[in-house]
Amino acid sequence: MKIYDISQEVFSCEVYPGDPAPGKTILSSMENGDVYNLSAFSMCAHNGTHVDAPYHFIKDGKRVDDVDLDFLVGKAYVAEHQGVLSDADAREIMHKAKENDLEAAKRILIKGEAEVSADAARVFASEGILLLGNESQTVGPVDKPMEVHLILLSSDVVLLEGIRLSEVEEGVYFLSAAPLNLSGSDGSPCRAILISGIDD
Repeated sequence: MKIYDISQEVFSCEVYPGDPAPGKTILSSMENGDVYNLSAFSMCAHNGTHVDAPYHFIKDGKRVDDVDLDFLVGKAYVAEHQGVLSDADAREIMHKAKENDLEAAKRILIKGEAEVSADAARVFASEGILLLGNESQTVGPVDKPMEVHLILLSSDVVLLEGIRLSEVEEGVYFLSAAPLNLSGSDGSPCRAILISGIDD
């Protein structure tokens, strides 16, 4: 069994253009004579490695605390792609995932500098997947993220954005990407991990 941490470190993480970056405040420090170390932090729900709930783009969509954890914990398939994913690329990824493991094909993680097109998003949505993850801070084009988000989130596909897969090969893994239990939130940071070598 091997555990891969596929999360970004929070305070040095990537930030979507225009979003506030994480910040840390030292409230007490043993170096300064205090009896303990204590810090506080602030961040956007979509900094670094994070989950997008449907409510992020859908007025009456599920909030992050309404999303079933089964969407975010379970077998997943890692596929590598560079550039814009076409509908044909998405179908090929789904074909390979299903050939490897039908349960893993419900959670697709895309390794590489990939951008999901609207056509590819429709393929993933039509396949009834539970989760789509990618390394970028947004699953669609950075300058026009809305269409791809709407296609996926309106089909109750949860998004896991800002993951790091450079050390992970294509294949089947066990994913744990549970978000913080932030009541009513449109998204949440998470500590995402992949585990290889787990028997069925």
